[in-house]
Amino acid sequence: MKDLGNARARLVVIDEVHAEQRVDNFLLGSLKGVPRSHVYRLLRGGEVRVNSRRVDATYRLQPGDRVRVPPVRTAAGTRRSTPAARDPGFRVVYEDEALLVIEKPAGVAVHGGSGVSFGVIEQLRAARPELRTLELAHRLDRETSGLLILAKKRSALTALHAALREGKVSKIYLVLVAGEWTGRSRDVVLPLRKRVTAGGGRRVSVEEGGLVSRTRFELAERCRDFSLLKATLATGRTHQIRVQLAHLGFPVVGDDKYGDFGLNHQLSKRGLKRMFLHAHELAFAHPLTGKRLDLNAPLPEDLRRMLDELRKAVPHAEAV
Repeated sequence: MKDLGNARARLVVIDEVHAEQRVDNFLLGSLKGVPRSHVYRLLRGGEVRVNSRRVDATYRLQPGDRVRVPPVRTAAGTRRSTPAARDPGFRVVYEDEALLVIEKPAGVAVHGGSGVSFGVIEQLRAARPELRTLELAHRLDRETSGLLILAKKRSALTALHAALREGKVSKIYLVLVAGEWTGRSRDVVLPLRKRVTAGGGRRVSVEEGGLVSRTRFELAERCRDFSLLKATLATGRTHQIRVQLAHLGFPVVGDDKYGDFGLNHQLSKRGLKRMFLHAHELAFAHPLTGKRLDLNAPLPEDLRRMLDELRKAVPHAEAV
């Protein structure tokens, strides 16, 4: 990338090729060699404008949008570190010419930033440089394991985004909560408001006037003081499952933001070192062929061990 230290801001008009791309990803592609952390500072500081307005990193560009890209200075001769071009070892659940669906392990961010050098997308791009247009179709929290869809083609990405917005992608999670869940199933609808903390983290609360969130929770198994639930998302708000359950009085086991910290500490001594939330099933029509895909990722070993330990401790654990 050129040194733009003395250049003026650029104005870019978005075409169909970049439509539906997140503005942060667009900038990361446009400002080659600029650290990811700096790109996010530009967004937070309002130096990037879309149609003369400030936008956050999640804004999806539309055809005809006018994006102000500010001048950025890059240190001459500075090399940007890149991850080693090796197989990151993610289990591939499904792959064809348009899609790549992997099982993301817990503890790995889906993208770099916020103190993370390289996430899933950066590792895959480095390991498979032939996939020049590889993009995340959706996201998982860093501590959430399970199914993650990536698109190899812009046409597939745009179609997947439309399907996600229209609720045509079925996403089912397995989640262990503290407390005895009553009844078999419950449809939960709550308004969620997201805030960005001073450190750049995200915090979500149930507040009137927030974005509507919808989840169906179904009891899968009872273990006295714990309940294993299936959570089917109807919307995809940030931290949706975690915040809804905490609000209802059933904190997700191992959740270090909204959970029961004392209980988390006790369970960590018994081997649970992370949040018990797993993206278990995905069902959707292939974005290009229309063929229905039903994908599944079983519980990882650490979560299975925790569940087995609870079952042993409570002989009358009941599957429903």
